[in-house]
Amino acid sequence: MKAVRKIIEIDEELCDGCGLCVPDCAEGSLKIIDGKAKLVADKLCDGLGACLGACPTGALKIIERYSDEFDEEAVEVYLEEEKKKTEAKAPETMDCGCASTHIQSFKPASSGSPTACQTANIPVNIPAAGSSASMLTHWPVQIRLVPAHAPFLKNSDLLVAADCTAVTVRDFQQNYLDGKTVLMGCPKFDDAESYVARFAEIIQTCDLKSLTVLIMEVPCCSAMNVIIKKAIEKAGVSVPVEQITISTRGEELERKTW
Repeated sequence: MKAVRKIIEIDEELCDGCGLCVPDCAEGSLKIIDGKAKLVADKLCDGLGACLGACPTGALKIIERYSDEFDEEAVEVYLEEEKKKTEAKAPETMDCGCASTHIQSFKPASSGSPTACQTANIPVNIPAAGSSASMLTHWPVQIRLVPAHAPFLKNSDLLVAADCTAVTVRDFQQNYLDGKTVLMGCPKFDDAESYVARFAEIIQTCDLKSLTVLIMEVPCCSAMNVIIKKAIEKAGVSVPVEQITISTRGEELERKTW
């Protein structure tokens, strides 16, 4: 049934696709599609505006218009379907031919001779870099490809890095990766809700020593902070968090703890 009621409206010119609004919508009515926040269906929006405060650009507002009435049963069905879709996703195959379920742990460079995985990351024909093995201690590194039961996550100092930080910071490994387990992803283009669920499970089961969030200064990147905060709240487990913000020129702008 349709009626005139309060409902969310999104100004696409103001929306930068940061995704900060998505975790705040308990009904799942908001998604980032083609780089913009979209209302999935009118009947999934309760019109209460819980997402408004998360938007840094003011792209969201509550209006009154003729639309489908809010349907709580439809919300429950939709959320259950989305959960099943996430759980039923088949393991992805990466371009290199490695299955995403092929979890690998290997020694860091300081522990002896570099492994095949490490030497594969050493630049060729660059004398100055010839002896610099990778500090990476595991594979894969993408958030969506690493299950919460991956052995390298247990009792680790976890670095959650936005994808762009690795190419922006000249000495990324030396400055931020050394001694840490890393998971990487894009809070703007990836599925924020699945990230919250994944990190909540990791925090709840892996007894993390610490968690470092490395993000860019751009507004959309701050969604990673929201994801981690939501995950900690959902897990109900306390973990020390340090947030590091990087400029678009690769400079460290800020460090703060939560």
